[in-house]
Amino acid sequence: MSRYAQVAFTGNVRRVQEERGSARAMDRLRDGPAQPDRLGPREAEFIGARDGFYLGTVGEDGWPYIQHRGGPAGFVHVVDEGTLAFAEVRGNRQYITAGNLRGDDRVSLFFMDYAHQARLKVLGRAETRNAEDYTGLPQRIAEEIGRLATDGLRERLMLVRVEGLAWNCAKHITPRFSQAELADSLEKVADRIAELEAENRELRGRLRERG
Repeated sequence: MSRYAQVAFTGNVRRVQEERGSARAMDRLRDGPAQPDRLGPREAEFIGARDGFYLGTVGEDGWPYIQHRGGPAGFVHVVDEGTLAFAEVRGNRQYITAGNLRGDDRVSLFFMDYAHQARLKVLGRAETRNAEDYTGLPQRIAEEIGRLATDGLRERLMLVRVEGLAWNCAKHITPRFSQAELADSLEKVADRIAELEAENRELRGRLRERG
């Protein structure tokens, strides 16, 4: 069973589940060893295909903060069954996430695939390092991260030790498609438009010849 539910189902959450009649159904999610969840092949493939995710932290005053992280597909690396790694690149220099992690290393990550209505939620503990500190990382991953943001935007390296993960219900995920996902279909449409425009020019030319 998932460690995710054991972490997320706090006392108040359980009380609300009881009030609203879902406690018994949720009991099965809470049973099992209190060990961190493991990232398997399915999770690794899903994360490796993403070009962005949402990262949640909590500030010292208790306010939550969510930030989007983006990059080329696969910029988040599955180091092993319990660890994720990615480069932190320079943004608007507010450093809210970085500041929040000074007081609380707990994070929540949402990986979304809108096109296929899929979502993976991850709870973990984050560690930030100097951008060149690849201690304990496989050479392949260190090299891939090192190639990111070679223009000097790369500031830090973040590692996330996974505590729990959960594949969430897809019912209310609205399908959306990126430019890359639509590229093949749009190329066919563009080709067809070009054919029709050429045909239109030819027909107009014939009409002019007929006066």
